[in-house]
Amino acid sequence: MGTDLLSDFDLHLFSEGHHWHLYNVLGAHPCHQGGTDGVRFSVWAPYASGVSVVGSFNDWDGDTHPLRRNGGYGVWSAFVPGVHPGARYQFAVRTRDGRCQLRGDPMAQQTEHRPGTASVVADRGHFPWGDGDWLNRRAREPWSHRPLSIYELHPGSWRHHGSGRWLNWQELAEQLVPYVLELGFTHIELMPVTEHPLDESWGYQTTGYYAPTARYGSPDDFRALVNACHRAGLGVILDWVPGHFPDDPHGLARFDGTALYEHDDPRLGRHEGWGTLVFNYGRNEVRNFLIGSALFWLDAYHVDGLRVDAVASMLYLDYDRPPGDWLPNLHGGRENLEAIGFLRELNNLCHQRFPGVLMIAEESTSWPGVTHPQETGGLGFDLKWNMGWMHDTLDYLRLDPIFRQYHHDRLTFGLMYAFTEQFLLPLSHDEVVHGKGSLLAKMSGDRWQQRANLRLLLTLQFTYPGAKLLFMGGEFGQWREWSERRELDWHLLADSDHAGFQRLVQDLNRVYAAHPALYLDGCCPETFRWIDCHDSPQSVISFLRQSDEARLVVVFNFTPVPRRGYRIGLPAGGVWRECLNSDSAYYGGSNLGNAYRLEAEDVPWMSQPYSVTLSLPPLAALILEHQP
Repeated sequence: MGTDLLSDFDLHLFSEGHHWHLYNVLGAHPCHQGGTDGVRFSVWAPYASGVSVVGSFNDWDGDTHPLRRNGGYGVWSAFVPGVHPGARYQFAVRTRDGRCQLRGDPMAQQTEHRPGTASVVADRGHFPWGDGDWLNRRAREPWSHRPLSIYELHPGSWRHHGSGRWLNWQELAEQLVPYVLELGFTHIELMPVTEHPLDESWGYQTTGYYAPTARYGSPDDFRALVNACHRAGLGVILDWVPGHFPDDPHGLARFDGTALYEHDDPRLGRHEGWGTLVFNYGRNEVRNFLIGSALFWLDAYHVDGLRVDAVASMLYLDYDRPPGDWLPNLHGGRENLEAIGFLRELNNLCHQRFPGVLMIAEESTSWPGVTHPQETGGLGFDLKWNMGWMHDTLDYLRLDPIFRQYHHDRLTFGLMYAFTEQFLLPLSHDEVVHGKGSLLAKMSGDRWQQRANLRLLLTLQFTYPGAKLLFMGGEFGQWREWSERRELDWHLLADSDHAGFQRLVQDLNRVYAAHPALYLDGCCPETFRWIDCHDSPQSVISFLRQSDEARLVVVFNFTPVPRRGYRIGLPAGGVWRECLNSDSAYYGGSNLGNAYRLEAEDVPWMSQPYSVTLSLPPLAALILEHQP
């Protein structure tokens, strides 16, 4: 049911920035009024001189259905009889200087397929969700007590039809879910599915903060994908972009003729490097719009978390700005105090209203306390991308092995700060585009060495402290860097070496999930201990991962030289077994390894009470498991 005027309570909450169900108020909502079915249209445009709704139901005539202003809150609304779900519409916004602009609905929950820019009246019917058990388990079990291994993908280029057409949501559900489960990942992470005008932006320049892109199907089709994931035991995380928005004329830029969502001063309101505008986090209604969007995806689509993009660009007023081209805060500093308050409120509300969801920060600086509780001054995220680990490790593996001994600190320095935050280790899409090359192509050496180095990288990622994220194509060693214009190079799997990468990722996920030592409270220093981090001349490192249930010793040889008779310290006597060897022929390696059962010798070594001699295969890692 609805009226053409919104309640004063709704409008008051919105003006204060505290309407957490804003998506049920503003926008286009089918309702029944005076015995007639129709749609209530509402939009925030406080500095407009007039607003009307135009669409397929009135021949896009701006004089047919004017909206009325609701008091002093700047919201315009009207009930239009005879309009049904599926109708296309826009708002004709008249500015105070007499111009009329056609604008998409900022709160639209459905849009037409690009290049069209109209909003679509969504059918908010009752989707037959079947994921109640998943949601209940998510709320009960802390994420830090479970393995967290994320497969990141761009839905339009994961796989195509033979004609080159990308898969729709239903086809993705049929093909993606079993594939990801077979590899052993616990979650998928989708690059932004919020509506966006340009394919090449990959969704990071969003125009529809409440609408899943029409590229792959309807809103209910997207719900069906999430539902299929949950029923199969797979979580869904979305990339979400509250840091900036594009200046497309149908979008949010100068929406009512003024800088409504952004700052008027370009020193605050524009990212020149990206050609985008910055949200004004100090305006109540803007904060409410963004937080409402986050809550909407968690509520209406049951998603399990949001990866917040470009957090650093929000935190720093001088981010990517030359001296003199930014304005300090009221204390004279470079910190964006309003953005800090917004992020804290965002995380607090998402956790309060949807227990168990993950809030993940892509934050590329050393900002303190990103994942710390807000009561201790933190931002309250669950996880932060460990960009330092990613850059140091990739830089190291680019080096010719003969020079690695001089850069050993690239492997070891990260443990100086590995437990200062709750980290996620990303090998993401950002590292395989724009001339950076694929993960495999980054590795040094000839083809054999490149493959061995990639196996080393993957084994390091899965045994190092922190949650895991791997971008699509990395799991089978794609040679070409990623492009949104084509599908992954699936034909490579006909090659046994590339199929070997896939088997390695599958087994790494299996070992990771089977050993709480690798994931249980993985952000706590008690789970990690160096055995030896000083053997730079031979480029070998070794460490212990431990929990109450198990102990694992991991040894890495970062040179192509096999090292026989290498003695390694062990924390306990008895039997150890080699539970994974990245040099196995099964993965495409040379198959140098050790006996299945290894008896620890009562020989103290490397500050450990026991030891064993090993054959270290070239450019490879060994995982040894203690057998109590």
